[in-house]
Amino acid sequence: MSNTPHEIQDEFPEYTEKMHALKAGNEHFAKLLEDYREVNRAIHRAETEVEPVGDVQMETMRKQRMVLKDEIYGMLTKA
Repeated sequence: MSNTPHEIQDEFPEYTEKMHALKAGNEHFAKLLEDYREVNRAIHRAETEVEPVGDVQMETMRKQRMVLKDEIYGMLTKA
């Protein structure tokens, strides 16, 4: 189990400028980033036992983060 937060800008450092531009000009992209940030922070709090959750909830949150990350990446590569 990793206690390192998976911040989206750290996941895709080569797309930092595109992220800023898309966030400013695309409401859907901005919402995806916010949703990713929220679920990522919840996972980090659970992993560090600040707010522990059960295994099923942890797996669900990780899958949600993965789906969001995939959609964000897809939009970045098409922009």
